Amino acid sequence: MAAPPVRLLTSLVTRLRQPTRLPWLQIGKSVLAVALAWVIAALLLGQPEPTFAAIAALLVMQPSINQSFGRGLERSVGVVMGVGLAYLVVAVLGHQHTWVVLVAIVVAMLFAWLVKLTPTSATQVPISAMLVLVTGLVTPGYAVDRIVETVIGAIVALAVNTLVAPPVLLGPAHLALGRLARDLATAMDDLAGALEEPVPSAELDAMLVRARELRSVRQPAAEARVRAGAESLTLNPRATRQRRVLEADRALLATLTNLSHRMLAMTRSVRDNYEPELTEDVVVDGIAEELRRASHDVRLLVREREERASTGVGTGTTSGGVSTATADLPALTAPLSVVRPDPARWVLIGSLLEDLRRIREEIVGDDPAPR
Repeated sequence: MAAPPVRLLTSLVTRLRQPTRLPWLQIGKSVLAVALAWVIAALLLGQPEPTFAAIAALLVMQPSINQSFGRGLERSVGVVMGVGLAYLVVAVLGHQHTWVVLVAIVVAMLFAWLVKLTPTSATQVPISAMLVLVTGLVTPGYAVDRIVETVIGAIVALAVNTLVAPPVLLGPAHLALGRLARDLATAMDDLAGALEEPVPSAELDAMLVRARELRSVRQPAAEARVRAGAESLTLNPRATRQRRVLEADRALLATLTNLSHRMLAMTRSVRDNYEPELTEDVVVDGIAEELRRASHDVRLLVREREERASTGVGTGTTSGGVSTATADLPALTAPLSVVRPDPARWVLIGSLLEDLRRIREEIVGDDPAPR
């Protein structure tokens, strides 16, 4: 009987927590921005408690400069509208009754919906109206001071985020790409093993599930990390040195994405048409060998990419147009040549050969003569 409440409590705790903590640098920058915004607003406006400046600094400090700029703009617009609406409501209804605050909140929410504000600005409008009405007498001078406070806090947070170790989120992208590549290489090895030795149908089903997870789990995660990395370079003074690394990440993501599609197709074909006698075919043995070489090449490609990223060197191309990261790869240098296909399995073998050809082209980048 105690199990359901425990599960409910665990679910609630999980929703309130995130897998990783914010970096200490981000916490320190937030503290610095809040403190500077408080002090600057207090000195410029003569306000003993410039809470609007502190709140703005806290909310504007984001993991990337581009996000800080957008959040600062949304926050400032929301405060201006909220304070302005609060002043108009007080001018019309007065400030003698507590229900005026509720009216101002409702009007602010309807106004934000009417003009189609972003969620951040739409939330900020009623909050600002409520804070202004609750914390002070609404006069033109008071309203202007609250707006100036907010702008000061937003500018201070944006300046701190830009000048103090501006964030570059390419590390998580490298890790996500590495996980995708390693899982892809493992899927290639598993499929090669199924083509070399007979395996039960349950194992084939498990291989297909893992191949699908490459597209449904690993690939979207890598795409999200690369997008976050690109966003972190927007408006970032360190972007010039990191731009080539980002472009290499995008190229690698495109390659791994195409390889994931090919692996899913090959795994599905083998699972749907598998029979133990398939492992006795000489051509199938050659396909298995090429899959293991492809697995090796994918791991090597990511390893070389990580080495280049750690040294800050971008990925270039050779004079022949082949990526320098793959120009010296030893495997998959030529497609298999089939003189007389097995009449009982030629559809499956032909499908595997075509997918293998596309895998080779993705890794090597050229189309050498058959061997």
